[in-house]
Amino acid sequence: MMFDAIVIGSGMSGGIAAKELCERGLKTLVLERGRKMEHGTSYTDWMQPWDIPNAGMIPEEELARDYPVQSQCYAVSTATKQYWVKDSEHPYTTPENKPFSWIRGNHLGGRSLMWGRQSYRMSPQDFEANAKDGHGSDWPIRYEDLAPWYDHIERFIGVSGSREGLEQLPDGEFLPPFALNDAELLFKKAVEDKFPGRKVIPGRVANLSKAQPHHEELGRGSCQNRSLCERGCSLGAYHSSLSSSLPAAERTGNLTIITDAIVHSIVHDPKTGKATGVRVIDSNTGAGQTYEAKVIFSCASSIGTAQILLNSKSDAMPNGLANTSGMVGRNLMDHLYALTVAGIMPQGPDTYYHGRRPTGLYIPRFRNVTEDGEFLRGYGYQGAASRMSWRNAALGKPGLGAELKDRTRKLGPWMVHISGFGEMLPNPENRVTLNANKVDKWGMPTVHIECSHGENERKMAKHIITDAKAMIEAVGGIVVSTMTEPGTPGLGIHEMGTACMGKDPRTSVLNKHNQAHDVPNLFVTDGAAMASGGCQNPSLTYMALSARAADTATKFLKEGLL
Repeated sequence: MMFDAIVIGSGMSGGIAAKELCERGLKTLVLERGRKMEHGTSYTDWMQPWDIPNAGMIPEEELARDYPVQSQCYAVSTATKQYWVKDSEHPYTTPENKPFSWIRGNHLGGRSLMWGRQSYRMSPQDFEANAKDGHGSDWPIRYEDLAPWYDHIERFIGVSGSREGLEQLPDGEFLPPFALNDAELLFKKAVEDKFPGRKVIPGRVANLSKAQPHHEELGRGSCQNRSLCERGCSLGAYHSSLSSSLPAAERTGNLTIITDAIVHSIVHDPKTGKATGVRVIDSNTGAGQTYEAKVIFSCASSIGTAQILLNSKSDAMPNGLANTSGMVGRNLMDHLYALTVAGIMPQGPDTYYHGRRPTGLYIPRFRNVTEDGEFLRGYGYQGAASRMSWRNAALGKPGLGAELKDRTRKLGPWMVHISGFGEMLPNPENRVTLNANKVDKWGMPTVHIECSHGENERKMAKHIITDAKAMIEAVGGIVVSTMTEPGTPGLGIHEMGTACMGKDPRTSVLNKHNQAHDVPNLFVTDGAAMASGGCQNPSLTYMALSARAADTATKFLKEGLL
């Protein structure tokens, strides 16, 4: 069967690409390598604490055998392990001295089910950085090109946030913010008084603080502040492919979904220079199948897309599809992560709060904006303040009877923690290649990932910690915990850059439309397309690029340009 469009992957970018293509009248096939999941019935957010096996803890032997990489993510537990791949079944390699933690979930909806939902726009400064400091390919678009598509995506998915008028963090189409609590307001005042160029704002998050009619039409409801998001949300209160973008695509009547479909390669016709279809392997039976289409979108994740393009070799393109530049797989990036400082606030307010918000506070980038840095680019912080409660009284301290009960009823001090997310410079030596001598169970070459932090990242990491301590101390906080080194690359779960956009086909893979320079009907709109990463969580940008590219591809098809 011939389709108008094939979308590889059903996660953050794939779901939006499918929605936008279907709504423009294109018969669209979504290929998902993982199993089928259904909104609501496949989730575990119904579980009470007593329903969760082993209090959420996975046995050590099972972790070591099946989840040595995935278990590095905070969200892996007995209630959620079905969302994460078994590392034992999906091997990849790295150099011995350069670990990379590839956190993955193979199922319909992909990581849109497990994402942290922090949703920030990149700024004009971010789109200009490569051109100004010479690291990475110059973005072929600027903020103004993407701004209306940010608007479009924010309205559809629902982003709760406050308007702040910051050049380095543009405002958007927001639902009401989840308010800062009393201790966070105290922290905000202290930081902004002592450091006038810094701002503390509510985290911008793709949870519905107040569902709008177009959200309710898709069966989505307002957030109930349960903080069970990593289990899936039966209420549809946060955006995922299963809760919003794929249902929107389905109601057009133009969507076909095939799960358990491992994409082997993209078929290329050297006579026309176009892609003609996608070869897949049924993950259960091993049977092969080729699906044909007029246009193809790769939304398989930054590493997944690189793997597919590199494996799509032919006589015409011996180094991989769309890779005459040699840049496919190169410039792999992830944000600096796990640089956390925590402190006690002895002078915190004598108040408490209701519920468990899906977000906390955010400190937008200030280095090389309002304050100089001894490095290129910059970083922002995510964090929160909360009161220590019965857990502090009950754990690790002796006691029983009335004295213990009384102690557990008393609130402890406020704790504040902030964690820096720093930009990683594009570096062609950080790359994804294929390991032809080590194949997976479907006979495909496995991925080899080589990625490490450079000198700029190491300088930045030190400043992230120094600035975090200073801000906690500004509110009278006592620092009690400090991370000194960033987490292993990959743990930010923001991998980007392996098929970057650019103006020059010799140094980039995609043009200003997310269209491959070498293959006019091939579009890449996942993290692979990013020419740089900023320091903001990137998923909102992936979705905006996906919607923009789908609009362009549809117009090109109608005009006979593809």
